Amino acid sequence: MRITVIGGGNIGTLMAAELAYRGNEVTVYTSNPQIWSRRIEVYDASNRLLMCGDLTKITGDLADAVAEAEMIWITVPAQMFAEFAPKICPLIRKGQYVGVVPGSGGAEFAFREVTERGGILLGLQRVHSIARVKERGSSVYMLGRKAELKLGAIPAAASGAAAGILERLFDIPCSPLPNYLSVTLTPSNPILHTTRLYTMFKNYRAGMVYERNFLFYEEWDDAASEMLIACDGELQSLCRAIPMDLTAVESLCDYYESRTVGAMTQKIRSIKAFRGITSPMKQVDCGWVPDFDSRYFTADFPYGLKIIKDFAEVYGIKTPNMDKVWDWYTGCTGSADCFRLEADKSAIEEIYAAPSV
Repeated sequence: MRITVIGGGNIGTLMAAELAYRGNEVTVYTSNPQIWSRRIEVYDASNRLLMCGDLTKITGDLADAVAEAEMIWITVPAQMFAEFAPKICPLIRKGQYVGVVPGSGGAEFAFREVTERGGILLGLQRVHSIARVKERGSSVYMLGRKAELKLGAIPAAASGAAAGILERLFDIPCSPLPNYLSVTLTPSNPILHTTRLYTMFKNYRAGMVYERNFLFYEEWDDAASEMLIACDGELQSLCRAIPMDLTAVESLCDYYESRTVGAMTQKIRSIKAFRGITSPMKQVDCGWVPDFDSRYFTADFPYGLKIIKDFAEVYGIKTPNMDKVWDWYTGCTGSADCFRLEADKSAIEEIYAAPSV
């Protein structure tokens, strides 16, 4: 296939390399095409070379990047959706697949014009692999590759055919989801990251410094697990209240096979793919402080947790624990830039309604 990957970060670099390695014509759209190599190397955690992908084109011209593409993958962070959508949507033609990875963050609202123009909007419930850039524009680490993918689409009836294409592209089994809302409400980063950050930094005040940067997962604690389980429970209550098939919105307790606080802490600390990942902090003269400009903050709170809270408000589900985490974030950042769900129940159900897969 002719495939365009939008964005040259961690997951964009890995996707481009893998898709090129499997014989596809891959174009990368990036703001810095001059630093990119045509050949992208993929390594494992032990620095063993796994594969090389040869790109067809690297460009900073968006119209050129998508003109001939049969499939487009958008990997920019969610806080950029509103700015980026007006640039790409007018370029979409009928029949093009436009995927967002991961597909949460309000993508179906930001890129709604894709389907109005006859395109097919795709969203992966989770990334196909954890990725870390090794050398920007030339190499990347592939860590913790998933055993299965789950895909949502608008219209939902297109998800079966799209899942079949993704199976071949990534050589990973891919299951179609009954609706795109199953992607939007997936609690991966919106709850996993936000609850950890809240419990880690809830006592932070301007002027405070920490002696070091903490390991985000390997030093995970019971306080984070307790809040994660509480927020996860509120999300499952929301899923039961919405009259759609949301059984694919898997509880984090099920996903991590951990039903108690202690079990959750041990599980998250032990995941090999998470080893060595530090917290979103920046170094200052006397130590370390939270980096509120990190994607962990700028995407996962206002375009992750906030989306779940907005749906809960529409459907009358109380979320006291999510509220506590969200109020802490807004108190720290004063951020007014966030997702706003401007739809009632009927409008929401119309967006996701489609013939069953």
